[in-house]
Amino acid sequence: QVQLVESGGGLVQAGGSLRLSCAASGRTGSRYAMNWFRQAPGKEREFVAAISWSGESTRYADSVKGRFTISRDNAKNTVYLQMNSLNPEDTAVYYCAAGSSLYSTPKYWGQGTQVTVSS
Repeated sequence: QVQLVESGGGLVQAGGSLRLSCAASGRTGSRYAMNWFRQAPGKEREFVAAISWSGESTRYADSVKGRFTISRDNAKNTVYLQMNSLNPEDTAVYYCAAGSSLYSTPKYWGQGTQVTVSS
């Protein structure tokens, strides 16, 4: 089992930045790819970004390319999502998730952290 706890969400004005963190505990010795997903009110959960265990490979949803950056620090068992140039359409609950590879369906999920972008 892997437990994931997100932090860093909050309220920010359009054009601003936030950095989300996701701390992992439990079976952190396994080599998991890490993902960020988000779910806006009334919408389905959608993929945001993913990073391989080594950190060498990443992928992003088209809607966040060039604005968001995913990174990880395996020594701290933490993955980050730097979000810049935020707009109201980025408002959502952001979830951290762990999976076996960069493109696999995640197996473990966090509880989420709310990000609200005001116009």
